[in-house]
Parts: sequence; C-alpha cells; structure tokens
Amino acid sequence: MAWQQYLDSEQARFVQELLAFVRIRSVSAKPENIPDVVRAAEWVAQRLTAAGVEAAEVLPTDGHPVVCGHWLHAGGDKPTILIYGHFDVQPAEPFDLWDSPPFEPEVRNGRVWGRGASDDKGGMLVPILAVEALLKTAGRLPVNVKFFFEGQEEIGSPDLPPFVAANAELLTADMIFSADGLQYAPDQPQIVEALKGLVKAEIVVRGPRSDQHSGLHGGGIANPAMALAHLLASMKSAGGLVTVEGFYDDVVPLTEADRAVIARIPYEEGAYLAETGAPAVFGEPGYTTRERLWARPTLDVNGLTSGWQGIGSKTVHPAEARAKITCRLVAAQNPAKILAALAAHLQAHCPTGVTAELEPGQGGAGPFLMPSGHNATGIAAQVLEEVYGKAPYRTRLGGSIPVMTTLLEVLGVHAVMFGFSHDDENLHAPNEFFRLEAFRLGQAAYVRLLQRLGT
Repeated sequence: MAWQQYLDSEQARFVQELLAFVRIRSVSAKPENIPDVVRAAEWVAQRLTAAGVEAAEVLPTDGHPVVCGHWLHAGGDKPTILIYGHFDVQPAEPFDLWDSPPFEPEVRNGRVWGRGASDDKGGMLVPILAVEALLKTAGRLPVNVKFFFEGQEEIGSPDLPPFVAANAELLTADMIFSADGLQYAPDQPQIVEALKGLVKAEIVVRGPRSDQHSGLHGGGIANPAMALAHLLASMKSAGGLVTVEGFYDDVVPLTEADRAVIARIPYEEGAYLAETGAPAVFGEPGYTTRERLWARPTLDVNGLTSGWQGIGSKTVHPAEARAKITCRLVAAQNPAKILAALAAHLQAHCPTGVTAELEPGQGGAGPFLMPSGHNATGIAAQVLEEVYGKAPYRTRLGGSIPVMTTLLEVLGVHAVMFGFSHDDENLHAPNEFFRLEAFRLGQAAYVRLLQRLGT
C-alpha cells in the first residue's frame, strides 16, 4: 500500500519533527511560558499546512490559543470527522529527577524522552501524519476531516466552553476522535468508555490577623492549621467514604453488567502496589480497587500549606491554613452541585474561632460516559482489533479530558478516545517518554480508521 510505504520511508523525519515539537516549552500553567504556548500553536498550524490541511490557523481564546484546520473535499455523502488533541504540557519540575533535560528530548531504546512526548505531542502528531500519508499518496481523504487542537488542556481548558459555543459551526462534525488517549498495553488495545469529571478547589481557613507566638497565644485562640485538619477529617471517613452531604446523590450506580465488564480486565493487586509503591490498597468500601479507580467518585487532598515550612523550628501560631483539593466525578454528578455541597459542608463543620472559605479552582470537567452501542466506538474497536490482532478491552479511566464534555454539550457528539500513549509512560511525572513503536502503529491505525469511516 502506497500510504504504508510513505509512512515507512518518512519515519526518521517524523521522529525529528516530534523532537522539535517537544523542545517547545508549552507549559500552560506557568505565565512565563505563555509565549511558548503560542509558539507551539504556530508550530502545529504550520505542520497541518505542510501535511496538506487547509485553512490551518491559530485562533485566540480568552486564554491560551487553539488551532483549527480542515480538509473537506470528500463529498457531502461522506461523514465529517473532528480530530482533537492538545499541545500544552505539564510543568516539568522537579528537574533533578529527570535523567535528561525535559525540553531537550532524546531517543533512547526506541523511546522519545521529554516533557509532552506522550501527553499529548506524540499523540496529536500521529493523526496529522496519517492524513499527510493519504494526501501525499492518494491525493485525497476518504472522509471530510477537521482538526481542533488546544493549548490549555493541562489547566482544565477553562476558556474552551465559550470558544466551542461561539465556533460550533466551525467544529460541527458527525464523529469526534480524541488523539489524547491511552492503549491498555503495547500489545493490548482498549476502548475507554468513561472518563471522570473534575472539580478543583482550595479550602482557606483563617484565624488571627497574622502569625502569633505559639507560647503566648496557643491556649487563647484557635489554630487554623488544626482547624483545617479537623475539617479535612470531617469530609472523609477513616474507611474511605466521602461524608460530604449530597456527594453521592447523583451517582449512577454500577450495574451487575458494568461490574462484570470491569472484572474481566486482568488485575493483579501485587503489581498495582508495586507500581504505586503503596503498602496497601484503600478506598470506598464495597467496591473493588478497579471499580473505585474507574467508576466511583473521589475526594483527595493535593496540597497543604500553613505556618513555618523552612528548616528547623519557628514556634508560630499560624494565621492561615490552606488545602488544595480535587474531586473526580462520575456520571451523572454535576461539578457546580458538588462545589456547592463542599462549601455547605465547610460552613456546617467549621470549628469555633476560625473562618473557612472554599475558593473554586480554574477549569474543571463534567463526567463522560459513552452510550451503549455508540457507532463510532464500534468502528474504532474494529480498527484496533485489525491493527493489534486482538479485540480491545472495554475500560474506564479515572482521568479527565474537560473538552470531551464541552463538545458533547455543544455539538451533541460523544468523542471516542483514539490515542496511543500508555499509562506507564510517566505522564505528568519526571522521565516522560513515548514509544516509537506506538508512534508508528498509531499512524497506521488512523489511516485505517479514516478508510473504514469512508466506506
């Protein structure tokens, strides 16, 4: 096949392009990297144009930009496919834990090492290369294709809802595929049928107007750090059950069929504990670890700050204490309703002598659950079976891709995750990498997907 030969002959160039892409420090969370995010957007637009995609351009939002482009010459009787991905990356700190500098990518042992190589620069480059292979060899695509790449996924896509609403016609499609996604293992595909939603917030507990001497005032006024500890303890039982009133009200219960599907996926507790380094599993009572990870909501503390943090002792009675928290939500929980429940809980359980406030975080996402019998999911599963030689597992993920819910709400289309990263590739951690075999396999899979959709 001509496209196959093209991909084989151009692979060395494609890898060098990926290295150039990873060198761009497009960290969306850091203000000093705003110009880098813009530079990454410009790189993507230029790469789309080089592939033969038309009208590729960088478009502004109220925050980091997006890139859109299209090829729409397959005819009105062919479906229009929207392909999504993101070019922003997580911060790379702590730098000293990297074996090589995060923004000086290297190829070692068949892998590209660098921040964003897997999440999602390698992933989102894959469908661009597949489209290029078809256009360079056949001169056309079997379906109409639109591209939608964003630069703020790693901070929760806060500016995407108004952008998508204002540009619904530009993004309208019959099917959506996300190049931001995972396969189960290098030799085992998966179809991810659900993603968790996300709520971010910070709990702020305040006491005296400034830090006080702990000897002079420790017995006379309330300690915000201790009060915060009591508040956090009041939100979750020692057994792992979230105790915020109303937290579970809208959760769609797992059916026996749902639990059977999850139970069929191989799971070894010893391997899971070895992977995480934890001494034991823990979570909501009455559910397996896999069920809790994939299909039950959570409340977690992500960071704590109060009082003296330096070396040695400083005997202060802190004026303030803060905790960063997140909740991962499942269908059909509503992020706004969960935030309201958290705020109400703080007011109801705030200890005497302090005030407690909930500050909602930027970005977030509603939960995402694929309907049974979804046609694009079925086609994607067929392609994965053809490419891997085995049927994909049907799984769920505890992570979030905020725009998936936005696209569903505005365009009325469920997006299918069709990405080729793996969860052992140190996503969001030091020494992130992307397998070159998955980079190449993903290109072939996208070509076959577009061909299957065009028949």
